[in-house]
Amino acid sequence: MEPILEANNIVKFLGSGAAEVKALKGVSLELMPGELTLLMGPSGSGKTTLLSILGCILTPNEGSLRIGKQVATGLSSEGLADLRRKHVGFVFQSYNLVPTLTAQENVMLALELRGTPGDGPAQAAEALRQVGLSHRAAAYPSKLSGGEKQRVAIARSLAGSPSVILADEPTAALDSENGKGVMALLSEVAKDKGRGILVVTHDHRTLSYADRLIRIEDGRIVGRARRRNKAGEGAVAA
Repeated sequence: MEPILEANNIVKFLGSGAAEVKALKGVSLELMPGELTLLMGPSGSGKTTLLSILGCILTPNEGSLRIGKQVATGLSSEGLADLRRKHVGFVFQSYNLVPTLTAQENVMLALELRGTPGDGPAQAAEALRQVGLSHRAAAYPSKLSGGEKQRVAIARSLAGSPSVILADEPTAALDSENGKGVMALLSEVAKDKGRGILVVTHDHRTLSYADRLIRIEDGRIVGRARRRNKAGEGAVAA
């Protein structure tokens, strides 16, 4: 099976002059269709920088990135933006919902930004149905719980059917029950639609939902583990 996303020997420098640091030191990874991968590591290990490169927000100084059939390396800023719109969905810790828009309108906005053709309201309604929030479509973010806000954020990331979803600490602001619900949903989304999902997290409660675990420290991959069994219990070696 071919990876949906493949990064090879990614090197990234941040800062300049005496303040320049090598944030990523030859990082390679791949995301497979239908799999949820966790990226774990201490603060300052390079997780956010790597996520930004995989999402075509930053460009590496060295190495290559491929998403689907498209090689991202060497693309212009416009080309990267187009690749990001077509193939990558994002989920953030802070939800990033527009407070003056309803849940459905927040998802519709993502569709508009992607330039996705078709019936926006219908596609947004379907995305909310997939995350179990059809009954909250008309609610504004201020009326939603933390778990509901994150589900809207996931619905927004699904808008336009991207092949890759990158989630940055999606359970950090949630209690245990809602955190488990969000991870179960992301796992289901990966398997149901054959997407590749990468979750950056410090939350060890997420381990049982992972198909793969990647550990990063000081800008290098220091460990990899795969799911041990299909039941999901004790799925990834910590």
